[in-house]
Amino acid sequence: MRPYLDKAAPQAWKAASAYSQAVAKAAADGGLLDTEGELMKVRASQLNGCAFCLNLHSQEARDAGVTQQQLDLLPAWRDVTLFTERERAVLAIAEAATRLPLTEEAQADLYGARTVLGDDTFVAAEWVAATINLFNRISILSEHPVRPRTA
Repeated sequence: MRPYLDKAAPQAWKAASAYSQAVAKAAADGGLLDTEGELMKVRASQLNGCAFCLNLHSQEARDAGVTQQQLDLLPAWRDVTLFTERERAVLAIAEAATRLPLTEEAQADLYGARTVLGDDTFVAAEWVAATINLFNRISILSEHPVRPRTA
């Protein structure tokens, strides 16, 4: 078992937490909705295989108003009509930022997302995508456990 990065370097964790709070504020100021941000976090965590973040953000997504059906079908978001145009745009950003390097298809998705969201929300979503990828890596490298929910 490897050391938990957050416990082994508390000052770095404190800085990462402050960074995450700054990104959350910038996202809200940029017009990104909580539901959109949580969908992005769940999708990136699925792609990265981060069980800890999947557990955390699937609950936070439900708390923010994302439906269970949307969470159930999130891996197939391109194939169903349950997601708004804005949700589809932020999910495209989440996937592009997670599946680097950018392909031509990802570049096209980003262009389309920017058209739908406008610059402020597009930039906010890119920051959220970059941030969840950072925290996925911290949790995966730390092997943070998933504990059973009590409720």
